[in-house]
Amino acid sequence: MGKLFRMRLLLLLLIPIALTAGDNNYVKGPVGTLYRWKQIDFQYPSEQERLNAIANGQFKQSSVIPLGIERWKDRVFVSTPRWKRGVPATLSALPTIAEEESPPLVPYPNWDWHNAGNCTGFTSVFRMSVDHCGVMWVLDSGQIEAFETPQQICPPTLFAIDLETDTVLAKYPIPNEFVLQNSLITNILVDSRDARCRDLHVYIADAWRFGLIVFRNSDAAFWRFSHYTFYPEPLLSNYTLHGVNYQWSDGLFGMSLGKLQHGDRPLYYHAMSSSLEFVVNTSVIRDPNRVDNAVSEFKLLGKRQGLNSQVSAAAVDRNGIMFFNLISRDSIGCWNTNTEYRASNRDVVAKSNVSLVFPNDLRIDHEVPQFVWMITNKLPMYQFNLINPNEYNYRVLSLDPVRAIQNTVCQRQF
Repeated sequence: MGKLFRMRLLLLLLIPIALTAGDNNYVKGPVGTLYRWKQIDFQYPSEQERLNAIANGQFKQSSVIPLGIERWKDRVFVSTPRWKRGVPATLSALPTIAEEESPPLVPYPNWDWHNAGNCTGFTSVFRMSVDHCGVMWVLDSGQIEAFETPQQICPPTLFAIDLETDTVLAKYPIPNEFVLQNSLITNILVDSRDARCRDLHVYIADAWRFGLIVFRNSDAAFWRFSHYTFYPEPLLSNYTLHGVNYQWSDGLFGMSLGKLQHGDRPLYYHAMSSSLEFVVNTSVIRDPNRVDNAVSEFKLLGKRQGLNSQVSAAAVDRNGIMFFNLISRDSIGCWNTNTEYRASNRDVVAKSNVSLVFPNDLRIDHEVPQFVWMITNKLPMYQFNLINPNEYNYRVLSLDPVRAIQNTVCQRQF
């Protein structure tokens, strides 16, 4: 078994690089490209059904963008929100061992969940977070055509899917009182403590109404609160990426969990349109009776320098190293959470103006050894219809966190 595992791990490391060697020649750092696409396709039951979907407008390749990424064992999961007309499926699965460079996405768990009516299936999945028991928590916005004529056709909903059986275990619509007008429920993080994942909470970020929604699994309870640290910074709301200038006033977005110590653990968080990183103990936000009276327990960690220092997603590995997406710098950064959050303790582990253009989502899996998984998707170009279908625009990338920090300040802090 040990030999088989080592062989499989070697394949995981080598095959992506072999398949897309051209990509990796442009990357500074130990990043491998597992998949890349010029445009996204889907695996239909038959070619005729695919052609019918194109003919009737249900499938339009230019409308599809990969957004969220997760990994469990031998599969990666990719979300494709229905931001424009013509997105036939919104959650898919692919193997971690690539057999082709640009495979069609396989709708997950099956096509039925993407064609269901009356809000019984998936509407528009943004992101996912897998707990260590193999349940994937899926955040469905319930909104379609957000970049065209936004329609809230279903309530934002949290789904729980057993990845061993590919069974949807439960769905939890977020109560109306916690979804405000113009809310953008965009990111999700699961916090599971005990071996059987009974003490489990899910944290959900509202980027446009600057709030955090908490879900407690034991009794399916939700609560919501706001804090002034969830707001964007005005000057960081202006972006320029590869000549494209745009303005986003996105608040609370990136969230990551530190180590569990003495029954508590820190939640690191930031607004996307911001240079500031904050922290709060999760014991504060897991208690709905305490959170509104704990303003001073939300603390500033530090500041990133420059007007292009915005960060989307972040995650912390078992060694306490945070990896984060520098979306305006075509880069992945690192910080050892055992040190102060200052420039001399942060570093860049990967950079590419080809394959790391707008690194959007980032997750760290539960495997041994762990891997970092990222989606890059040129989101601003997609939003403004500037995607060139003759170029590789979308990528699933992997990174070995131990190799990544070698010869960086993040390693030297141990």
